[in-house]
Amino acid sequence: MNKILPFLIIILFTCTFIKAESIDTASVKTSFPVIVDSITLSGNDITDEDIIIRELTFAAGDTLTKDLADYNKERIFSLGIFTKVEFSVKNDSGKNILNIHVDEGWYIYPIPFVQLKDKDWNKLSYGFYAVIKNFRGRNESITGKAEFGYDPSFTLSYYKPSLGPGSKIFMQFDLLYQNVNNVSNTAEMLHGDTFEQKNIAGQVSVGKRFGLFNWLSLSAAYNYIETPFFIKGISASDSRIDRFPSAGFIYKYDNRDLIQFPKNGLYFDFELLWKGFGINKIDHGILNLDFREYRKLWGDLHGKWRLTSKFTMGGLIPYYDYSRLGSTEKIRGHFHDEEEGNHLYIGSFELYHPIIKDLNLSFEWVPFIPNQLLRYRVALYSQLFIETGAVQQRKRKLGINDFNTGYGGGLTLLILPYNLLRFEYGLDEFNNGEFIIDIGVSF
Repeated sequence: MNKILPFLIIILFTCTFIKAESIDTASVKTSFPVIVDSITLSGNDITDEDIIIRELTFAAGDTLTKDLADYNKERIFSLGIFTKVEFSVKNDSGKNILNIHVDEGWYIYPIPFVQLKDKDWNKLSYGFYAVIKNFRGRNESITGKAEFGYDPSFTLSYYKPSLGPGSKIFMQFDLLYQNVNNVSNTAEMLHGDTFEQKNIAGQVSVGKRFGLFNWLSLSAAYNYIETPFFIKGISASDSRIDRFPSAGFIYKYDNRDLIQFPKNGLYFDFELLWKGFGINKIDHGILNLDFREYRKLWGDLHGKWRLTSKFTMGGLIPYYDYSRLGSTEKIRGHFHDEEEGNHLYIGSFELYHPIIKDLNLSFEWVPFIPNQLLRYRVALYSQLFIETGAVQQRKRKLGINDFNTGYGGGLTLLILPYNLLRFEYGLDEFNNGEFIIDIGVSF
């Protein structure tokens, strides 16, 4: 979630005494490898033990190496409900006891946010979240969101990662009301002016986690999309209002270490969404594929790469479901160049290295702000990148000249578990440069 907390932190830096300590990723006070005879937890005053234990890739009786301890500590931090995670081993009567200590975050708060739509500073929205995180200590979340400015909306979401202890069934409910600006240049040209569409939707998703790294889920939704006028193609039906059900299938594989800023692991996402099923003459589908790999190359130097694509299929594809470069997906070096078509292809590669390694940052007491909101994990990274992308119309051959390619470098500031801020400079094929300020990880 894009929040204003990074800016709050900068202000606090200038007016508050800061205590910082470097992070020993494993924080294990013994030599490796070590056989773990038992596992204990501390600091989880609210969080149920099984929420933490089920993320571990080892158990009592297994041999723990430093790399394995590093990896599992990051997996626990990736839950997004802790501000600090530490591992320590002590020997008691010849038995090695691993203690996992966590500092819990602040779980109930309204919080202001600033968000960039399509990563464009001219499309700034603002508002507040009302969030209950780690509800009942089960890592459930209830989120209400009121958004103003660009694309005003109201959303309500409930996520339940498991039905109970030992269960791997998860579910999510979502409600959305949104006035969204048209994002299609073709639709705007057909109408002759900019316009908005009203979008109302309700969705329920149910799935199961298989093992540690595999997720399968099914979703069902009802959608209402209202346009102020009727033009075929801007609407998918024969009316200015599209009313239709939709159903989706998602398979995800994810064994990354730190989800918010991965350094090792694989990620694969397969999503198929079908809309309408012939109701009101709406019958088309969207397929998304996304593969990413993260790995340590040498010392503290890491690399990552990504291949992603989007395909549309079936009957008439409305312009609001077209694939786009220059909106949600952007090519650095062509950050503000907009193209749309039926299909999309992107390839990215990036090298990144720490300038300031992870620090646990804590502030002295500040009036009216809970201590849980004054603990952060901070780091500064430099990166070099190259990426390319293209869109394709149906039945049109794709050529090498259709791809936009960019390269460059920059800095990423991590303020976890909340957000990341990137400052980058990108160039296109003709060495035309642009400065980029963006929120969140590149991929």
